[in-house]
Amino acid sequence: MTRDASDHPHPSPLPKGEGADPDNAHDIAIIGAGAAGMMAAITAGRAGASVVALDGAKKLGAKILVSGGGRCNVTHDALHAEDFAGGNRNRINKVLRSFTVEQTVAFFDDLGVTLKRENTGKLFPTTDRARTVLNALIGAMRDADVDIRTDHRVSYVARNGSGFIITTNQCDLHTKRIVLATGGLSLPKTGSDGAGYRFARALGHTVTDTHPALVPLVLPDGHWLTSLSGIAHDAVLTLHGPTGRIVHRQAGAMLCTHFGLSGPAVMDISRHWIAQPDHTLRANLLPGVGFDDLDQDLRAASAHATIVSILRQRLPERLATGVIQYGADMAPTIPMSRLTREERRRVVHAVTALPLPIERDRGYLFAEVTAGGVPLEELDIATMASRVCPGLYLCGEILNVDGRIGGYNFQWAWCTGRLAGMAAADDTPREPLH
Repeated sequence: MTRDASDHPHPSPLPKGEGADPDNAHDIAIIGAGAAGMMAAITAGRAGASVVALDGAKKLGAKILVSGGGRCNVTHDALHAEDFAGGNRNRINKVLRSFTVEQTVAFFDDLGVTLKRENTGKLFPTTDRARTVLNALIGAMRDADVDIRTDHRVSYVARNGSGFIITTNQCDLHTKRIVLATGGLSLPKTGSDGAGYRFARALGHTVTDTHPALVPLVLPDGHWLTSLSGIAHDAVLTLHGPTGRIVHRQAGAMLCTHFGLSGPAVMDISRHWIAQPDHTLRANLLPGVGFDDLDQDLRAASAHATIVSILRQRLPERLATGVIQYGADMAPTIPMSRLTREERRRVVHAVTALPLPIERDRGYLFAEVTAGGVPLEELDIATMASRVCPGLYLCGEILNVDGRIGGYNFQWAWCTGRLAGMAAADDTPREPLH
């Protein structure tokens, strides 16, 4: 059972002078050695600080190793604040500008990791192995003299005089500054347990409501789309409010699965549906084609052609058959000459605004990131320093910012981790970001 500050015994004072244990007294403690924590540790260590990186796992980098299908999508070549949700876009943009994609590519190149750009704009290591990225980061931490301590699960963090005391399952440590890089609640099998939110609250921060993001969505049992498991097709998903107004739009591939829907478009829009479950999700299965466009095309089609023969020129055959039979509730083989105006428009509506009756998401076990967290307004975004607890810095997924699928969240980790590590190691005031 973990302990809150309220039930922890009073810690001993921060050690000073010859009595201090050099193995457990550091300038900076990084709590959580995932992507953001590693970047913070490397940056602070290179700046000459005495750094200890604490992680509860026995081996580092589980989330890095499973990312990008085991290839690690390091970043994306086109990053904009609009690709992120949760925080203020102006603040997000300033953070992203502090460490550009070009600088990220150069950083990894210096570590011996060459990146390649794919047609989607995603950047992967040329080896196509996430292990390449992880090994380079761990090597960089060692080169920066970071004291890496795995199997050190933190249970308690508190202010102690001018510094902090940290309790792990193995020891108590004293440090001048702390970088919270604990991540969120996504992919708990990699070690994420949300403990960082408790630490942040104990040190004076607030935490917004959290929920899964970048997560597959579940359809009702027996829904016809689940019978098309394995079929992927580009679509435009729209989230409609109670009045019918579109509140979010997302384009990309939609993948049918045995439980419901996945794929980039679904993963990207999932956090918006979860935050507004009373809203309606719809799919246009022909991106760039509107209701009137498709209606006109069908009216111009041969009278002898069947409706399914026309649609399967643009859709996978099983999807075309399903959307007519179940989405429009009519026989797929009906010829155009026998189609009434009302039936034709019903087909058009099913193709361009197909209702997706989502029941729930698949939860943190399958989510790639957590939405919600510590608000950016509680930090100095030029340094990731806490505005409420001197000596505390926060970075990565613990913050109330989550990006699209495709390397965006890793770039957020590199940017915020670098800012936090640099500032934690630097006692002098930093110039604000412009």
